[in-house]
Amino acid sequence: MPTLAAPTWEPSRQKHPHPLKLVALGDSIVYGYGDPEGGGWVERLRRRWICPDTPGHALYNLGVRGDGVKQVAVRLENEFRHRGELRNRVPDAIILSLGVNDSARLGRIDGKNFTEFEVFQRELDHLLERSQHLCPVLFVGMVPVEESKMPFMECLYYNHRDQYRYKEATRLACQKRQIPYLDIFDLWQQRGSYWCSQQMCRDGLHPNVKGYQALLQDVLHWEAIAPFTSVLATA
Repeated sequence: MPTLAAPTWEPSRQKHPHPLKLVALGDSIVYGYGDPEGGGWVERLRRRWICPDTPGHALYNLGVRGDGVKQVAVRLENEFRHRGELRNRVPDAIILSLGVNDSARLGRIDGKNFTEFEVFQRELDHLLERSQHLCPVLFVGMVPVEESKMPFMECLYYNHRDQYRYKEATRLACQKRQIPYLDIFDLWQQRGSYWCSQQMCRDGLHPNVKGYQALLQDVLHWEAIAPFTSVLATA
């Protein structure tokens, strides 16, 4: 089952008389790379909120391919402070999703990680603390890569062992701060290696159309997202 830290607010009592302004910050899986039909899980979620007859929340996709924790931290405030309805104000909630790029091995299967583990922990702590000072935060974990397809771009080696280490550090950091964390890595692995392989692109790193559809459903069934999805128009 997905791991969920105790939320910092009470979803059952929270009411949204007006649409909220949300941002999703992260890497290529936030960006939606690999889903030419729906644009990824964030875009698929955003489309559920754009019906003019029953307007929902404004969701800004601030995913950037290749980003790790350092890059997301640099972008944290600068981007959303220049985004339309979010200009000159903080979001009502931030959805973070990152870590897989930080875990990559460079150049060879036993090379150095893109972000050294201790540096990742330190940078993640800083990012989470800064984010929480702005507004409520949710964290969607990484999907498991398909190891047999590595290396990615002939130079980046991703593996489950490193992924697990980095996602556990993330889960525990979120738990410490009572930030809801959706453990996609464990959730997908529980469904089996064959199921996982059917959800991935040929590169072994990004979900395909089916994968993003599955990822969206996992997010929609997440207790922590319920305060926001409860106002959705029927899609």
